[in-house]
Amino acid sequence: MILSLQQLQKQNLPIKPNRKLILVGGCFDILHRGHIEFIKKAKMQGDVLVVLLESDNSIRQKKGSSRPINSQLDRAEFLQELRSVDHVVLMPENTTNQDYYEVTKLLKPAIIATTKGDPARREKELCAKAVNGQVVDVIDYIAAKSSSRIADLLKKEDL
Repeated sequence: MILSLQQLQKQNLPIKPNRKLILVGGCFDILHRGHIEFIKKAKMQGDVLVVLLESDNSIRQKKGSSRPINSQLDRAEFLQELRSVDHVVLMPENTTNQDYYEVTKLLKPAIIATTKGDPARREKELCAKAVNGQVVDVIDYIAAKSSSRIADLLKKEDL
């Protein structure tokens, strides 16, 4: 199921009682093996995996004007097709740390899954603490498997 943040706030996700929810977030611009491994290992931490998907604007601010390669709706569709992903939440254009905090309070995940060395780990720990959850590194960062590296290689091919 793909939901906007507003839809999520208006309705509860259809999650059965006593199911362990795992929360992940990211850009997932050019889906690659590193993403697949991350998502699979995150899902292994519990029962229901929810992906918070960065907006196009957020990605442009972080990665430059030529990104994202794929729109947020396209990225959401790709993710929804993965068997490990149960729900995708489209984060709004101007997402703040407060938005992530509010989503975390709403969903109350048992686990917020991250990649080792995640620069947003401190914020994720604060969110997890607010709902008695925990942050778990499920995979090491794999520089050779990054969307930015793939995008750079594609640019070189276009020259």
